[in-house]
Amino acid sequence: MTEPSAKKQQSALKYRRVLLKISGEALMGDGQYGIDNDTCKRIAGEVKDARDLGAEISLVIGGGNIFRGVSPAAQGMERASADYMGMLATVMNALAVQNALEAIGVYTRVLSAIEMTAICEPYIRRRALRHMEKGRIVIFAAGTGNPFFTTDTAAALRAAEMGCDALLKGTQVDGVYSADPKTDPNAERFDRLSYHEVLMRDLKVMDQAAISLTRESGIPIVVFPIGERGGVVGALTGQGPSTVITDEAP
Repeated sequence: MTEPSAKKQQSALKYRRVLLKISGEALMGDGQYGIDNDTCKRIAGEVKDARDLGAEISLVIGGGNIFRGVSPAAQGMERASADYMGMLATVMNALAVQNALEAIGVYTRVLSAIEMTAICEPYIRRRALRHMEKGRIVIFAAGTGNPFFTTDTAAALRAAEMGCDALLKGTQVDGVYSADPKTDPNAERFDRLSYHEVLMRDLKVMDQAAISLTRESGIPIVVFPIGERGGVVGALTGQGPSTVITDEAP
């Protein structure tokens, strides 16, 4: 009796294997920096709901919520050293989200681009794919392992390596706008964009390297509100508010 139900749930998915990119700031809640436990638990619940629909999910989490607190110490520091500090912040966030997911019964693995075998696994592409095939949530930490690359670029790279159907970008608004809707009441919202339009308009969705990489790999970017209940499932099924970036015709 459960098998037809599972197939029906999977058929509702517009994208089956996805990478979810979350900024570190999304974990702050109402705080100025750090990790808000309630917010972390809510996001973990969203990911579980999506996994329960039959999606294969991996995550990349930024480090701005932690690095913001130490950034004054990084002023005047060599760029590479400051970037490595930011990578360590992403590992801390990955462990926090892993803990929140496992507290609700979701098997999770953290794979780091910088070896830290005492706390997480080293990133190996085939190992990551196997974890996802077994239904585990995979969290990619420490960016690409190299300075001068953002976590947006790391998300695009891992999405390509995992053969993802889409890259889901969780934001504080319900899609992509021509300007910041919080400060510009005349900002235009887009339901659909091409990669070329994003680059030409210099829309602040992801950095240009990430946009170019997803374009080359043919991976749609779905920008959706991470702060709304059901936002992740809505992005996966195409039924929630979002902006889809792709070169395919509407």
